[in-house]
Amino acid sequence: MNASSRNLLRFLGATVAVMLLAVALNFIVDPLQLFRPARFTPPMYSNDSRMQDAGLVRSQPFDTVLMGTSLAIHFRQSDIDRVLGGHSLKLSMTGSNSHEQSFVLAAALDRHPKRVIWEIDDWIFRDAPEVDADIYLPADLYRRNVKGVAQYLFSGAMARESLWMLARSFPPLRQTVARLTTGVLFKFPLANVDDINVLAPTFDVAGFYNAKRAMAEFVDITSPARRSSLSESYDYGAMVRNFERDAIGLIETNPGVTFDIYFPPYSILQFVAMRDASPATLKIVYDFTAYISRRLAQFPNAILHDFREAQDITHDLGNYGDVVHHSPAVDLKVLAMLANGQYTVDRAAPTASLERLKAQVEAYRVERP
Repeated sequence: MNASSRNLLRFLGATVAVMLLAVALNFIVDPLQLFRPARFTPPMYSNDSRMQDAGLVRSQPFDTVLMGTSLAIHFRQSDIDRVLGGHSLKLSMTGSNSHEQSFVLAAALDRHPKRVIWEIDDWIFRDAPEVDADIYLPADLYRRNVKGVAQYLFSGAMARESLWMLARSFPPLRQTVARLTTGVLFKFPLANVDDINVLAPTFDVAGFYNAKRAMAEFVDITSPARRSSLSESYDYGAMVRNFERDAIGLIETNPGVTFDIYFPPYSILQFVAMRDASPATLKIVYDFTAYISRRLAQFPNAILHDFREAQDITHDLGNYGDVVHHSPAVDLKVLAMLANGQYTVDRAAPTASLERLKAQVEAYRVERP
């Protein structure tokens, strides 16, 4: 064997050794806690919910699940537990659609929780790629199939995270490594599961959520240049089809689970914008709400709450950073309303709350700056 062949074999051997070392490291440290709760190193967590949720549903104890979009992303699990009781797990994903949410919820339901709290809106039921074609959701990690496990164990990026977590587990290095761990350099910067996707203590809440910002967004989306965006993805037939598959499908197949489903308290400006700039879209919203309300009323394990008619919240524009996203203070009000049964849709009159919302939207007059 000549020198070139020996060098090639050494290179291949070294490559295989490095790969096997990465596999062993990822399996032992298990940054996502995909195989077991953290054992050899302190647990760390990521704000990348689509990835992190795959580990949370496997490693965390819970009897209550919170699902939603960016409108349900800033809840603290400790607040949910304190107000509603139980032991919760937040799985909300910013910008998520109903395919993603239903898929992740199905994985969580394999752990047999008693309750699902599900923030929904019209937009999530738009047509979207199937989960296997969704480049943002690592579907095979949730399935823990051969492909998903192999990609996880052989990942160089995960090996880097594993090394960093291992370094952080040594007391002499802990403080130094912790200071260097950020969401920019590393995927798992959080030491407490309760801190996932919550606003930092230094976040300027008053500067971000105020009437000036909400009104500026209203003026922008009702301008001739932007108003077409109000109707984007609002296809009634597609929304009904996706609702039946992604929401009703889970409710029907899990009769022992209570589904507390709620429409979030959008500001009144969202509906007024549609009223003034895209009335056809507003009609779709109303028709779809009526469909959802009547359909959910048929299931004893589904409870619908319509917080869009909570006028003390939705008409106070100081609660909003735009026309839909509300402040963390409203999160606490949402929990209190869920606990008290406020704005629960009456099964005997499932569209009554919608009619009250319609009346508010019709009567509201915008005071432009």
